[in-house]
Amino acid sequence: MFANMPQPSVKRRNFLGSAFALSGAVGAGLLPVRALAADAVQSSNWSAPAPDMRFRFACSAAAWNNDIEKAIAVTSRLGLPGLEPFRHDVVNYLDRPLALRKLFDDAGVSMVTCSNGGGPDFSGNFYDATKTAKTIADHVKFARDFIRMFGYCDHFKMNMGSRPPGGETTDEHIKIAADALNQIGEQTIKFGIRTAPHPHVGSLIETEHEVRSLMALTDPRYVWIVTDTAHLTLGGMDPFQIIRDYWPRLAEIHYKDAPKHLRGNKALAVPKTGPEAGGHGWFRNLGGKDSGGVDFPAIQEWLIDRKYNRWITLDLDESMLEGKDMEDTLKINLNYLVNVLHVPRIMV
Repeated sequence: MFANMPQPSVKRRNFLGSAFALSGAVGAGLLPVRALAADAVQSSNWSAPAPDMRFRFACSAAAWNNDIEKAIAVTSRLGLPGLEPFRHDVVNYLDRPLALRKLFDDAGVSMVTCSNGGGPDFSGNFYDATKTAKTIADHVKFARDFIRMFGYCDHFKMNMGSRPPGGETTDEHIKIAADALNQIGEQTIKFGIRTAPHPHVGSLIETEHEVRSLMALTDPRYVWIVTDTAHLTLGGMDPFQIIRDYWPRLAEIHYKDAPKHLRGNKALAVPKTGPEAGGHGWFRNLGGKDSGGVDFPAIQEWLIDRKYNRWITLDLDESMLEGKDMEDTLKINLNYLVNVLHVPRIMV
């Protein structure tokens, strides 16, 4: 693990504990501890903190329709220490990243990373060798001029763009993508940022063959991975197995569930084209309706045992609404963390 772990400037220093960053994590140089808001969960299970649970939980800004200010406010109100936006969430701050960092810092929230994409000025073509030069330049510039300005962000979570015309990713496409990632990673690592592709159904890299081929062709010195439990399940993989197999290269994990009947799924579950190709309509909340496709207790126990000390992001979007709004939906997932995964809530 890098020595450059998150060290945000947080005004609210009076937090004595957290549901997500525990006592052992503080000594390891992780985030200042935080307290889960009292109304975020309803539980009688106030278990003692597990000293080896060193990771931190965040949520995705995707749930708030590009309103980064609202996303920061809700994240702070619920007591989550981290928030993960996309580039299109922060377009109003691209030329003033320190102004956005101040909003995060004032709220006591850290930016986990900022994903790529957003706008015609930014190229995300990883499969066409005639276009990857701009993709490489755009990604390095964004990491250097924006993500790096947050100081404590140490990885760049990277969606791999659309599938080629016809919908089939070939081995040649994967080789081109791997070469682009190696070049991006070799440059971004010089200023302390890991390049970390994110397998995603409906994108260039969605199946097990594609994931494993990409990881085999990329240099572990320069390229890591962000795993998403739902996307891997929908792509026909066992997310626990992928996490174990690429443990030394794991930059971040996304927690979201898949339909219960997909537990153990071995094939692409979503349509190859159309509005559901990207997984929308197939994602499930942790502890929500028709959930259970992912074995979170097993994953959680393994991460604790291995002393995982990075981010886990609750990657929700509007297709996952349960209850009256996204904040209500997020609370379903927080309840699952406390009541099922036994993430301790430490009272302030």
